Amino acid sequence: MAAVAEGGGGGGGAPPCPAMQRAELGPLLAMALRPGESWYLVDSRWFKQWKKYVDFDNLDMFGVGEPSLFPGPVDNSGLFSDLETQSLKEHLIDELDYVLVPTEAWNKLVTWYGCIDGQEPIVRKVVEYGLFVKHCKVEVYLLELKLCENSNPDNVVSCHFSKADTIATIEKEMRKLFNIPAEKETRLWNRYMNNPWEHLSKLDSTVQDAGLYQGQIVLIEVKNEDGTWPRQSLLANTLCCLSSRGSGFSYNTYNCRDSASLSQPGLCGLSNLGNTCFMNSALQCLSNTPPLTDYFLEDRYEAEINQDNPLGMRGEIAEAYAELIKQIWSGRQSHVAPRIFKTQVGRFAPQFSGYQQQDSQELLAFLLDGLHEDLNRVKKKPYLELKDANGRPDLVVAKEAWENHRLRNDSIIVDIFHGLFKSTLVCPKCSKISVTFDPFCYLTLPLPLRRDRLMEVTLVYANPQCRPVQYRFVVPMMGAISDLCESLSKLSGVPAENMVVTEVYNHRFHKIFQMDEGLNHIMPKDDIFPSEDGSEYVTLSIYFREKTVRQSSNTSGTVLFGQPLLISVLKHKLTLDYLYSVVLEQISMLQPQKKKAVVALRDCIELFTTMETLGEHDPWYCPNCKKHQQATKKFDLWSLPKILVVHLKRFSYSRYWRDKLDTVVEFPIRGLNMSEFVCDPRAGSYVYDLIAVSNHYGAMGVGHYTAYAKNKVNDKWYYFDDSSVSVASEDQIVTKAAYVLFYQRRNNEEHAAPSPPPEECDGMDTN
Repeated sequence: MAAVAEGGGGGGGAPPCPAMQRAELGPLLAMALRPGESWYLVDSRWFKQWKKYVDFDNLDMFGVGEPSLFPGPVDNSGLFSDLETQSLKEHLIDELDYVLVPTEAWNKLVTWYGCIDGQEPIVRKVVEYGLFVKHCKVEVYLLELKLCENSNPDNVVSCHFSKADTIATIEKEMRKLFNIPAEKETRLWNRYMNNPWEHLSKLDSTVQDAGLYQGQIVLIEVKNEDGTWPRQSLLANTLCCLSSRGSGFSYNTYNCRDSASLSQPGLCGLSNLGNTCFMNSALQCLSNTPPLTDYFLEDRYEAEINQDNPLGMRGEIAEAYAELIKQIWSGRQSHVAPRIFKTQVGRFAPQFSGYQQQDSQELLAFLLDGLHEDLNRVKKKPYLELKDANGRPDLVVAKEAWENHRLRNDSIIVDIFHGLFKSTLVCPKCSKISVTFDPFCYLTLPLPLRRDRLMEVTLVYANPQCRPVQYRFVVPMMGAISDLCESLSKLSGVPAENMVVTEVYNHRFHKIFQMDEGLNHIMPKDDIFPSEDGSEYVTLSIYFREKTVRQSSNTSGTVLFGQPLLISVLKHKLTLDYLYSVVLEQISMLQPQKKKAVVALRDCIELFTTMETLGEHDPWYCPNCKKHQQATKKFDLWSLPKILVVHLKRFSYSRYWRDKLDTVVEFPIRGLNMSEFVCDPRAGSYVYDLIAVSNHYGAMGVGHYTAYAKNKVNDKWYYFDDSSVSVASEDQIVTKAAYVLFYQRRNNEEHAAPSPPPEECDGMDTN
């Protein structure tokens, strides 16, 4: 039951007109975040409906204030995993699942519309993040720490803290919880699961800088009357393991000689230092790339560090990465905190210096390039003049391009990750053909994206004897509701003018669409029900509800569930018994939805190698015509590396209502045969097996990164989620979250060079 009815308000009186609501809330919603402020979470579905009601985005001035658009009381039930405890669902995404509003805006919305009985406001503080680049963020999820006292470690109390809270704040809370007098001297220890204890010595450091995370145990000990500490011997053992390069909380307890083996080599999680899951995901994929990891574990990198390379980072990235890899593969820790590595990356790449969410592929690209330059065996790069193919055989030009590349770039990264593209440009005016060969470190593959949109709707006929039918058809991406009705009319035979298109939200009919409304108003998750209109019938909305659902400590009520029905009944038959029988018949007719379509990895590869015409803003300068032309361009794969990194281009910057393509791309775990895509006529067989996947959940700029990787010691798959590592099965790996794929070429398929010697190529011309 809602706190207010339509048109009411929690503070009494009707809400102001839509124009006034827009004017009052517009400036508030545009406010910048400031540390210490309180902001509120609002379910994005309710907020979206409010925006439609007041025409906040000025999209439909004729529908402003329509009663059918009235949003009703503020309802955040979609954000809760449990309505009784009102605990938040995991992995909620800003702007996708919820929106953030400042305190004043929240107060106005509640005054105007009220909120659902028993629902507590979801209020969070604004905190400041970053060591180098400071920025503000609303901390939606607080950290749960398990607190206990050294004298009674079994008495564990769970408390929530902000990442911006200091260690001193935790100590103060623990003194209060365990009744420790102010004059008593104390110190704090922390550990995760069965890892060694670490001493938290800097009270002014934040929870974030200390590397504390969900579920971590924090213990407080009180100094003895004789001036000794109960845990004195443990502290001595820990101090022997402090990192000489770190500061603050950079403790390397994994280096203690007497520490027990806690993990199998490589099965080591990485602590989230604050929105660093993107980095952890990329690092776990690289860590499980055998030829690169073996290179660092065997210390071969030490002889190849190039501190004088002006394009490098004085060898510091390579050294930091080597140290981290040795930690991961030591087999002595279930997780480590990659603070030193992150600090070094932030020094040379400011975009990664703070604690904002970043892209795992962008971090991967930076890291591979940084490692390459830090480990480049070429101490002084020669100047090389680029030569045009000029009709020479592809085999000759490709070998020349590869050798020139190796004269300037010779490192373990080139050995393992670099391949060769063939690029062909054809002038549309003079037919000039330009062929070049360029090295690459990873493949960025486009996902098939059509200008049309596949819609799935349920058509409910006016005649109750007719079964509701689901239709799937293609409409223009930026079409109108009328386009939907016309397409549906061709399939169903029902005239488009007889259709009423409705949206279902929260188990009730929430909106009736106008024919001229854009299809972009319909989100992929929306449930759309066109129904046939008939003058002989009366159409009723039927909702499903269940009783005695507890909504607060002392109230109970009803909640809606399932999809509502539109029931059309002949007017002369409208009785309660007949209506009940029709409803039961309609329920029996409902069919489950079909699964979404998927695409194969080879479809993406074929799309990448498809000839395309350059855009008018991206022309090619034709040396024959002496002017820029919209040439045709085609990419081909000439040679492939030992480790093939495939980046699925999921993020689209042109579709404003959806930033990420959630298409499931089916890719093989074993036996990816790339031979048919390699155009070098002398190439051997290119067969690959999957070794790692970087996953992204959520929307562009937000969300969560994890990784699947195959351990080179036991050939088993594991799931890496920040500090957590768990066993995985192959059937879990192929999902819509797959973002970057790592494939390793089978050893018996490898060959040494991308093309044969030039003397074998004489007289061959593929142009």
